[in-house]
Amino acid sequence: MSSVSSARESLSHALNNRFLPNLEYLLQGSILDSAVEHLMHRLKGLCDNVDTSPETFHDLEVCMSLRQPNSNQPLLLRVRRALGRDAPFQMRYLGQPEVDQRRPTLVRSCMDCACTNGILEFLTEMGFRLEFEYIAKGYMFRKGRMKITVSKLIKIIPGKQQDMANEPISQSYIVELSVVAPTGQENVGEEMRVFAEQLKPLVQLDKIDYKRLGSMP
Repeated sequence: MSSVSSARESLSHALNNRFLPNLEYLLQGSILDSAVEHLMHRLKGLCDNVDTSPETFHDLEVCMSLRQPNSNQPLLLRVRRALGRDAPFQMRYLGQPEVDQRRPTLVRSCMDCACTNGILEFLTEMGFRLEFEYIAKGYMFRKGRMKITVSKLIKIIPGKQQDMANEPISQSYIVELSVVAPTGQENVGEEMRVFAEQLKPLVQLDKIDYKRLGSMP
């Protein structure tokens, strides 16, 4: 258990001292199922590689939490794995979002890394517990350094195989426009604002203050 304790302490030290060189700039919105095809056509015309089909994804996402001493905020890590194909697990840390009225996007620190399929067991040994899990299925587009995802979130039904879960959480798709960039690149937000304007009135992309809503992103 000493290696587990050491890993937990190293992770907490890195996060508390902001040893995270990257920021995620983010805008989010949603669109009804009945209108998503119109959005897909708009994105195909605006994004790179318009002659090819958008990249698809079908992933299981698990959110794990760890209570931290001297802090009211738990440490949250997200683990994502592709369903139906062989690919490394992806682990992601997302910091608390900063909602600044002077910025056109939400901004939060982030860290991504590929890991082996034993990562969930390792996090459990460290003391993490399951917060929630769901399946995300949809499409990903790129425009320069911007990434646009159109995702259907699917509830995992207890007792049913993960790749057989088929109950959507809502009758809409989540649309996210994001850029991961080093700190100090404030022009990223303006690029995203201009792109988001081109998706109106099909979808309104905004910076969502989850603290005010009382829910997790």
